[in-house]
Amino acid sequence: MKAFVTVMGPDRIGIIAEVTTLLRDHSVNVLDINQTVMQGYFTMTMLVDTSASEYSFDTLRDALLKKGEEMRLSIRIQREDIFDAMHQI
Repeated sequence: MKAFVTVMGPDRIGIIAEVTTLLRDHSVNVLDINQTVMQGYFTMTMLVDTSASEYSFDTLRDALLKKGEEMRLSIRIQREDIFDAMHQI
């Protein structure tokens, strides 16, 4: 299953490393990544593949939410099919 991970918050060193390490620890593969910093705020969107993960989607979501709280960032994950349905005209 594919999903989108979004990360937003004040920029600092190590954001990409910490988030991708968590994904690796949950056997999630990053397929595509886009990140930018605008006026001191970091934003990143990743397309990920969760099919090799032995963890449930809810467990992964909870781990990302906890990591976001620890890092004082907003980290969210959304299934690709839900994302696509929300953005169809």
